[in-house]
Amino acid sequence: MLFSATMPPDFGALARMHLRNPVRVSVGAQAVPPPKAAQDVYLVGSGEKTPLLLNMVATNPGNVLVFARTKHRTDRVMRSLCDAGFAAQRLHSNRTQQQRREALEGFRRGRYRILVATDIAARGIDVADIRHVINYDLPQTVEDYVHRVGRTARAEAHGRASSFASPEERGQLRAIERHIGRALPRQRRRRAP
Repeated sequence: MLFSATMPPDFGALARMHLRNPVRVSVGAQAVPPPKAAQDVYLVGSGEKTPLLLNMVATNPGNVLVFARTKHRTDRVMRSLCDAGFAAQRLHSNRTQQQRREALEGFRRGRYRILVATDIAARGIDVADIRHVINYDLPQTVEDYVHRVGRTARAEAHGRASSFASPEERGQLRAIERHIGRALPRQRRRRAP
């Protein structure tokens, strides 16, 4: 038997390789983003993501959870935010348990306004009132998108989830839109103040 809270395609392939005549049992409805999370997308080139991120966090109040695809990109994005004067920290699997705990606790208590993370933080993070989730990189799976967006607009609160989609991520964007059943509103890139 194989149990999982979610069943990414890799797990399904693993089950088919090692189990005879596997049967999949799903409980509950298909996961969708919270209804009170406003979602939008910015169609940008890869080189435009950091300036757009800096502008967004400068012009919007509240705490921000930023998701990046890799540990190295997480480090680079956090450094860009800190260099611009923002209180930011990072969360990924190359950090020690103590460093991850300190980053999460600092974000929770307001010492850091911005937390930059890989998908390690998409599931199970318990921080109330995250105002804005920003997908610096689109996730590889639709389920990860739903979990990322689910970090905002919790407990009937309102929140915002913005995604940056570069040309090479358009396939992922189409998959997300098919899953949620609608096109995400396209936003124009904001110019620096």
